Amino acid sequence: MNYEEYEKAHRMGLKDFRNKVSKGAYPYLQVLDEMLSSYTDVSAEINIGLVDIPIDQIVGTKTAGRKNAFASNYMPLLDAGSEFAVKWVRLYNSHIEEGIREPVKVYEFMNRFYVLEGNKRVSVLKYCDAVTVPAFVTRLLPPQDDSVENKIYYEFLDFYEKTGINYLDFSQPGNYLKITKQIGIDPESEWTDQEKTRFRSSYLQFTKAFEKKEGNKLSLTPGDAFLIYLGIYGYEMQDKGPLEIQDEIAKIWNDFVFYPQKPEVKLIMDTEEEVVKRKHLVDLILPQNTAPLKVAFIHSKTAETSSWIYGHELGRGHLDECLAGQVITTAYFHADSEEEQADCFEQAIADGNTVIFSTSPKLLDVSTKYAIKYPKLKILNCSLNTSCKHVRTYYGRLHEAKFLIGAVAGIMSPTNKIGYIADYPIYGVIANINAFALGAKMVNPNVKIYLEWSKLKPEVSQRRIEDINVSFISGNDFIKPEEDSPRFGLYNTKDAELVNLAVPLWNWGIFYEKTVKSILNNAWKQEDTKGKNESINYWWGMSSGMIDVVCSTRLPSGTLRLIELLKKSICSEEFPVFSGTIYSQDKEIHSGMDSITAEEIITMDWLADNVVGMIPTMDDLVEEARKVVQIQGVAKAKGTEEEGGV
Repeated sequence: MNYEEYEKAHRMGLKDFRNKVSKGAYPYLQVLDEMLSSYTDVSAEINIGLVDIPIDQIVGTKTAGRKNAFASNYMPLLDAGSEFAVKWVRLYNSHIEEGIREPVKVYEFMNRFYVLEGNKRVSVLKYCDAVTVPAFVTRLLPPQDDSVENKIYYEFLDFYEKTGINYLDFSQPGNYLKITKQIGIDPESEWTDQEKTRFRSSYLQFTKAFEKKEGNKLSLTPGDAFLIYLGIYGYEMQDKGPLEIQDEIAKIWNDFVFYPQKPEVKLIMDTEEEVVKRKHLVDLILPQNTAPLKVAFIHSKTAETSSWIYGHELGRGHLDECLAGQVITTAYFHADSEEEQADCFEQAIADGNTVIFSTSPKLLDVSTKYAIKYPKLKILNCSLNTSCKHVRTYYGRLHEAKFLIGAVAGIMSPTNKIGYIADYPIYGVIANINAFALGAKMVNPNVKIYLEWSKLKPEVSQRRIEDINVSFISGNDFIKPEEDSPRFGLYNTKDAELVNLAVPLWNWGIFYEKTVKSILNNAWKQEDTKGKNESINYWWGMSSGMIDVVCSTRLPSGTLRLIELLKKSICSEEFPVFSGTIYSQDKEIHSGMDSITAEEIITMDWLADNVVGMIPTMDDLVEEARKVVQIQGVAKAKGTEEEGGV
């Protein structure tokens, strides 16, 4: 008889028991009957039948009869001389010789299992590190409510119905849907046997490596950790060995440690010249590296087909000119599909670039993956409000310029109707619309801004501003390279000659110049977030020179003077754009800058009361727009499932 094994199990039980007692926790097995009588009712009882259940999700007994015989880890507490010990040892010997095949009987409640028959079998199997155990399962359904645990459980039931998978456990609502999308399976489809086998194999690969790194000591579930891992490294795990997966886990360890808390977004609102210009003492003493810094620009399209890319290419030209001899820049185009994105990054790295600017929110995921893979690279992505500590992001406070252009429109309009064309509702865009509306309202209290979205599906109904008697339209922020048309910025619609009155200006070269100078001068290191749950977002405005407004000389001199005065006031922070009493369309009051923070400006999901229009949902948008909105969309746009360029 293997009483030595029982003694080991007994010591494990006593250790767990004493540890729980010292912490004031319950030291025995949970009892389902006691839980149900104390906390909740059961809305239904369902016979699931014979299935393999994850042994680590067996947490207690159905009745109180045997609860004191086991510690909370299911190891025995009774002495080796007891009849209980004799039966336990017999079961252990049987399992070693031929394996325990007789199923246990359990009740499942909230995705946890409670044994009705077979407690000693479960104890032996847990001691022997079994992964699953065959069981006849009866499911007890709790009534639905608004608690987090209940929401997660009912999401699990929907997932289980399509997959038959009971070993995947999450701590946050929405994760079952997220992981289904992450691996590329339609959430409404039943999984094939092949899909189930591949998922189980990948999950086991990950969990073994995760446990090897002692991930079980963290507060998140293995399912939570697997979802984080897939979001960064993808689902292609077949050719990866245990050591490679462990290495990948180590690189994103803090993502697990801080979960579910997202990195705090640290907004850097302006450049600091004294930081950029200052050199460390060591730089003054030691010889400087004369090799030029290689800087890559990765674009999803080309400068010929995208005005957004055209603007960034002008910025790259500025960088080449102002830092000639210190930098070498290279542009990589057509980073559209996942394969093309990876090809561009691989080529940029192979070419020796150590600084990479990716110029679209669509490139955020691939930027993150390469930032983790090559931690010595400096990678920045052009997007806003991104909670990702692996990659720094950059964008402009365009709403400051939009406010001024709205004021021009309000002054010059002979009617109370002005049009505004937006692309899709990502972070910052709603603030741009509202700022324009507030600027117009400041000089004309009766003005209405008629909003139209250019990226809606053809079948989605909206009021077309071409059918309304608007006098001016705020259109695209850039000249389209392939079009010789003045339909950008603020332009008139009534005169025979179409004239631009004001245009917002993105001086990307200012950002690129100052950022690269900070790298050359080692000021970059001072903003290091290593070991912190922090994400650095550069969000510069007109005071930095990155954002500006160009007004037509055809404007009256008084209007030009007013705009210049407002611009100086905004740059000096004497006149916040979102100040005073602001009403939204639903008449909610948003009062003063004290209540409208930078974060609230970025994530605005409401429209000012003088805007006629709506914020589209994800279902309203064309596929091209949906891809960007999924990454950067404001809350209402994401509701059925995020102005930047692509």
